[in-house]
Amino acid sequence: MNTTKKKENFFQKVYRNRIYLLLVLPGTIFLIIFFYIPVVANLVAFQNFQYSDQGFMYSLFHSPWVGFKNFQFFFKSADFWIILRNTVGYNLAFLVLNFFFAIFNGIVMSQLRNRRTLKVYQTAMLFPYFLSWAVLAYFVYAFLSPDKGIINQIIQATGGKPIDFYNTPSVWPAILIFLGVWKGLGYNSILYFATAMGINPEYYDAAMIDGANKWQQIKNVTLPQIMPVATLMFILNVGGIFRSDFGLFYLVPRMSGSLINVTQTFDTYIYRALTQTNDIGMSTAAGLLQSIVGMTLIVITNLIVRKKQPDSAFF
Repeated sequence: MNTTKKKENFFQKVYRNRIYLLLVLPGTIFLIIFFYIPVVANLVAFQNFQYSDQGFMYSLFHSPWVGFKNFQFFFKSADFWIILRNTVGYNLAFLVLNFFFAIFNGIVMSQLRNRRTLKVYQTAMLFPYFLSWAVLAYFVYAFLSPDKGIINQIIQATGGKPIDFYNTPSVWPAILIFLGVWKGLGYNSILYFATAMGINPEYYDAAMIDGANKWQQIKNVTLPQIMPVATLMFILNVGGIFRSDFGLFYLVPRMSGSLINVTQTFDTYIYRALTQTNDIGMSTAAGLLQSIVGMTLIVITNLIVRKKQPDSAFF
């Protein structure tokens, strides 16, 4: 009796998996329209883009080609090193602090046994994430306002002189880092919390039988179990080291020109270049540079991780 299964062709496989393909179809269409088709517009980075009344696509393919001049102009600009320092510096701080506090917070939540306390704690941690920076900018101003800000009122009540925060650049790196970590803490810790909650309880039972206290259980059971997930998140976050949260660096400082040396990042620079100088070519070049560097960093970081911990690599 011949039991050999007939090999399916491509169309038969598609028909057999039609339900699953229909489920992913909306997401696929979204990716094609908003992520893959716009890739063509990166040609603007190599052009002296001149918009025509005949439409964007006509302008895209009929603007004069300038090669890498937009990149050269961007690299030679006086703001480049300030932008690079701010973007990389803030992102390194966010990378380290978010990594530490998210893991810490996720483990703390996994150790809470009172369900009501856990829900209150989770809600309190997640609430800031769902507030836009436009809203939070007003809350920050309520604290830092030079006239009636809460902090300045406390300073004056104790006999001190009020501080004009929006004209004092030295205080803003700490403020921006604090706000960035605080807003994303609850969201960033969800994955670690879910991973910690999925650990087999038998591991903890075995550790308790061996006489391990709570800290030893976390050190020898919880942390090793969540490290593969933490490594994947680390790789992805490294890829975003040339990107920044536009709302944090543009809206929260209230677009103050006095603070531009400590708040200017790639994203705010691109926005200002588009709105103030209308230099579409250089703005596109800066955005393309962000993507290329991000992809390169992900590949390099993944290669390093794959050599050290093959099971934790992203690909």
